[in-house]
Amino acid sequence: MTSSDVTVDKQGPIAVVRFDRKENLNAFNQRLVRELTEVGRAFHDDLDTHYVVLAGAAEAFSAGADLRDAASWQVAEKTDVQRRHRFYAGVRLCKVWEEMPQITIAAIERMAVGAGVAIALACDWRVLGRSAFLYVPEVRIGLNLQWGALPRLVTLVGPARAKRITLMCEKMDAATALAWGLVDELADDGGTVEAALGMARKTSQMPPATVRLMKEAINATSGALHRAVSFADGDQSQLTASFEAARTARERFGKR
Repeated sequence: MTSSDVTVDKQGPIAVVRFDRKENLNAFNQRLVRELTEVGRAFHDDLDTHYVVLAGAAEAFSAGADLRDAASWQVAEKTDVQRRHRFYAGVRLCKVWEEMPQITIAAIERMAVGAGVAIALACDWRVLGRSAFLYVPEVRIGLNLQWGALPRLVTLVGPARAKRITLMCEKMDAATALAWGLVDELADDGGTVEAALGMARKTSQMPPATVRLMKEAINATSGALHRAVSFADGDQSQLTASFEAARTARERFGKR
């Protein structure tokens, strides 16, 4: 299965989904968000695939949201309903991937920034290249951490570390990400997909129906309050994006 920026390669019970815009360090524009959402939804009724590896581009898993994407930021002419729909696009994407019945593994090369971190957090496991880094710069550009990512982050690392990650906006190296529990395994650069496939093959020895049941049970337990505390993060994003200081910060950040 192939779309403009997303390809799906099925290898028996394992599928490798690659998204690559071939520009802007694989930053998310609205088309890519839609395509990855559609691809993710297709797996919900796939009874033959049991593991899905999500990989970005070789030079960057993703540099985050594309600040130059007009469809993402020019919403003044849209109705209120259209604006809300746009600001919840990333929430829908991550929800689709989090609720996928298959075990999902993000294979992260070079960098995952902002939205790239958010989609990776929606996966079950994360493999990070040894020289790669994670970076959550939303507050630096006047935005809240959206896409339902904040409660997932707090669940993984705790409140103090979540505050440091989001408020200090520091780039996190691979060793720190592993020590803090943000990623589950490190791999040599260029080898994250193969490492993710290795994790899938190990788990594939287990009965598929039981694996799906256990994933659902663990997600229900660990994320019982996630929706309750993040249901309005798209509205918060629309509000913070409209602040004058935020617009100035985005312009400054986009010129770097």
